[in-house]
Amino acid sequence: MNTKRVRTLHGGIEKEGPVCYWMSRDQRVRDNWALLYGRELARQRNESLIVLFCLVPHFLGATARQYDFMITGLREVEADLRSLQIPFRLLTGSPAREIPRFITECRAGALVTDFDPLKIKGAWKEEVANRIDCPVYEVDAHNIVPCWLASPKQEYAARTFRPKITRLVPEFLDEFPPVEKDHPFRPPDLPRTDWRRVKESLKIDETVAPVTWLRPGEGAGRAALQAFLREGLHSYDERRNDPTLPGQSSLSPYLHFGQLSAQRIALEVHTTAGAETTAAFMEELVVRRELADNFCLYNERYDAVEGFPAWAQKTLAEHARDERPYRYDRDRLERAETHDDLWNAAQMEMVLRGKMHGYMRMYWAKKILEWSGTPQEALATAIYLNDRYELDGRDPNGYTGCAWSIGGVHDRAWFERPVFGIIRFMSYNGCKSKFSVDNYISTINKLKER
Repeated sequence: MNTKRVRTLHGGIEKEGPVCYWMSRDQRVRDNWALLYGRELARQRNESLIVLFCLVPHFLGATARQYDFMITGLREVEADLRSLQIPFRLLTGSPAREIPRFITECRAGALVTDFDPLKIKGAWKEEVANRIDCPVYEVDAHNIVPCWLASPKQEYAARTFRPKITRLVPEFLDEFPPVEKDHPFRPPDLPRTDWRRVKESLKIDETVAPVTWLRPGEGAGRAALQAFLREGLHSYDERRNDPTLPGQSSLSPYLHFGQLSAQRIALEVHTTAGAETTAAFMEELVVRRELADNFCLYNERYDAVEGFPAWAQKTLAEHARDERPYRYDRDRLERAETHDDLWNAAQMEMVLRGKMHGYMRMYWAKKILEWSGTPQEALATAIYLNDRYELDGRDPNGYTGCAWSIGGVHDRAWFERPVFGIIRFMSYNGCKSKFSVDNYISTINKLKER
């Protein structure tokens, strides 16, 4: 593998002992550069590889919906690793405490983990590194181009980021080797996880139910990719902004939980269709998705108004006292009780399905700004609702999408208007000119009746 994907977080002391891979963001066995690096490191040292996952009993407002999707996928990970004779350990609690404890108990010689730009994950890694004495390596197994190499700074917009990442993609878009079986192998070291007990240990909101329309797991993700390649890729560009048409890939939950590799998607897309057919999809998969990681890596206020560009903060402050004809608190928004039937439908799509159409998510967030007392309140509400109901909540794409809609991140100034200032505006009539609003609302209302 290209070792530029790897960086050292902590030098540590070189010593004998198993190599541990702390799986976190990339919850899969195939097409996982972090797992492959851990396996190669273990082979070079003639040591075993142990895969760890630390389940946090409550995490950034995640509910039973997200935990169910993740845990189902992790059960598949454990089974796949068993077939490769690689031990899997599920730890429960704070990673900053549980990972160092396990590393010490098994006398690990090295720790490998996957890359994540969210500040809570960075804080965990820093604490873990400070509590152990072996080397710690981080591998970007989520992006095609390692985030820290795609750009050394926060990018202003897609137009500044696009040429940088486009230039680097050919170097990193290589095929994955298979994962080899572990050696030495000792069956007693492979106790099965008691998944029922794991679920009982969670301290989460059970009122947001798991989804039934989408199967979790690596196998389901790969099947969903093949279905999209057969049925959706050819018409993606013309259908992607129409929520009444089946134009979306529905791959974002699998990407969020790392059950599917973005690089695998890109490799399959390239072998399926020509550049003209795939351009719009690859823009979203590579440029926009990896730009979101760039934003969260280099801007620690990615979830706050202070993370907006200066021009956006200025215009929002200048219009802070503008009259707002409609004002809704978080509870009414959550219940979809507004005067706007299109917005209500978008909110209910998210509540019922755990996924909102991408075009509607922009409209949804901008209306929250229009109906909130302050930009701070609007951003907090949008993040809360997104993270509570979306399968891919607590994700750089979600934080960046809210910041784009409400705070002009990666966007430019537009014509000035009340409340928004020069932030881009979206309207009900604008949506009507692009798709059948009535058909969309009717479809969501039928979902509510089921």
